[in-house]
Amino acid sequence: MDVIEYLLDSDPAIRWQVLRDLTGAPEDEVAAERARVATEGWGARLLADQAENGLWDDGVYRPGWVDESRPFYDAWTATHPSLELLRDFGADPQAPEVVEAITLVRENVRWDHDGQRYFDGEVEPCVNGGALANAAYFGQDGARIVETLLAGQLPDGGWNCWDEDGTSRSSFHSTVCVLEGLWAWEQATGGSDAAAAARAKGDEYLLERRLFRRASTGETIDPRFTMPSFPTRWYYDVLRGLDYLRRAHSERDPRCAEAVELVRGKQLPFGLWKLEQTHQGPTAFAMEGEHEGFPSRWVTLRAMRVLRWWDDA
Repeated sequence: MDVIEYLLDSDPAIRWQVLRDLTGAPEDEVAAERARVATEGWGARLLADQAENGLWDDGVYRPGWVDESRPFYDAWTATHPSLELLRDFGADPQAPEVVEAITLVRENVRWDHDGQRYFDGEVEPCVNGGALANAAYFGQDGARIVETLLAGQLPDGGWNCWDEDGTSRSSFHSTVCVLEGLWAWEQATGGSDAAAAARAKGDEYLLERRLFRRASTGETIDPRFTMPSFPTRWYYDVLRGLDYLRRAHSERDPRCAEAVELVRGKQLPFGLWKLEQTHQGPTAFAMEGEHEGFPSRWVTLRAMRVLRWWDDA
């Protein structure tokens, strides 16, 4: 089958990224397709769900209807995951609809933790990493989040949302969220020496473990790390780790090789990749054609651009 044609037969959120990353389309064609994200399909639907107070589903990290006695119940309809998804879609930050949405967030949304402004962040590194990436992408000041993240880096180079005293082992989940946020902030602002050094240590944390193996024994840390997902939410998987390193490093690191071949080996005979895991929890709407256990345009797009980075380096 013609994989590119299949990917282009989709929502603008996927089409514009295929044009940019896989076809070499002219910049004006890419920009025109990207502009449609805010007015058509999934992006427009997501923007339409925002309330006048800036919130999605009456909550910041968790929707207002969630029972607070169930602290580990995930739901993906509130403001923070909605902004992450809008960023994943690649909505143009300058689109009027996006500017209006982000203005409402900046002026009105406060974290439940201690009433902090959304773009000032809260305390958990996995949440703050996503919030920093959102701030950078949408042109907001994330400097306070950077300060919080740098202060929370652990001795082994990563981060962990469950750390209370600076002595815990790092978590792949928390670490990849932070690294994505720091990289996005560096790209948007030029960054700082301290942030660059922290990100380099975090990169080493992943690379020393070959993106999915224990440093002590070489065993796979969690079988789910080898299973591509989308949206990734706060969860780590090998494809997410590689997609981050693709953006952050122009040169290949040989310690990625095993993870790259793991992803390559998952390609189906007709050229696509499957969505192998969905992070359970209510969503505002389903993305058409994306079902766990079936070929996925999102996973295929991300796998193809990782392999192009690796093979062309």
